[in-house]
Formats: sequence, C-alpha cells, structure tokens
Amino acid sequence: MTGTYAAGTDVPAERSKAEIERTLMRYGADEFMYGTSRDGAVVQFRADGRMVRFVLPMPDRASHEFTRTATGKAKTEAAAQKAWEQATRQRWRALLLAIKAKLEAVQIGLATFEQEFLAYVVLPGGDTVGTWLAPQLDHAYSTGAMPTMLPALGAGPSTPGR
Repeated sequence: MTGTYAAGTDVPAERSKAEIERTLMRYGADEFMYGTSRDGAVVQFRADGRMVRFVLPMPDRASHEFTRTATGKAKTEAAAQKAWEQATRQRWRALLLAIKAKLEAVQIGLATFEQEFLAYVVLPGGDTVGTWLAPQLDHAYSTGAMPTMLPALGAGPSTPGR
C-alpha cells in the first residue's frame, strides 16, 4: 500500500537521499551511509554518539497495486514501472520528513535524541533497540514480568526465546 504523504512527488529518490544526508550532517551527524536491495533500503548514521539505522521497505514491483488497474485489468509494463517508481519516490520523501521532524523536535527541546531515535539506535550486536525490545515487550505484556536488561548492563531474567 502506498502512503499518502508526497504521493504525487516528482522528486527523484536520489535527490531525497542526498537531502537526507545533508539534513543529518546539518544537525550534527558525523557518519552517513545508505544501501539498497530489491526489498528495501537502509539509511544509517552516527549522531550524538549513537549509531542509528532506518530500514525503509520498498514496494514490491509485482504487487497488484502496480500491475493492475482499479478494475483488475493488467497494466502495461511501462505503466506498472511508472507507478512503482512513484511509490519509491514517495517513500524516500516520507523518510526524509520523519528524520527532519525527529531532528527538529530534538533541536527545539521538545524531546531528547534518545526519545526520538531510541527504536532505531543500533546495539552492539547489530540489532536496533526496537528489534531487540519488541519480543520482550510482547513477553512483558503477556506475563506481567519486566523485560531483561541488556546483558552488558547487569543480570536479570533471561531473554524470552533464548
């Protein structure tokens, strides 16, 4: 499903990527990288002493959203490609918006860097805090027990599923 923010943008994805990098550097990031695959893209940077990673899911070219009309008829290859490219541009613009909003919230004192970016902070093992915490949060709600602490920070009950 395609998002609605910037749904009609004609800004190329490459320009949005460059704008993300410039924005991050302007707000103090001192490292930046991105990569892409068929399924998604990754933007990673270091700021405020933390590595931060966003994984941006990319639309599936084979999705009926791109290959079929609203009435179910097959689109031409050119029309399907154009629709897919539009959805890709939209997602890069949406990521730029999210990053700008988070950085501005930190800049004006509305939130701390950790409050805005915590779920995306990369832990020493390579997972993000959000990826690491999600199963523990589910476990905490289902059992009423608090999640374990990070192993390097102290003892606690074992991590669910480990």
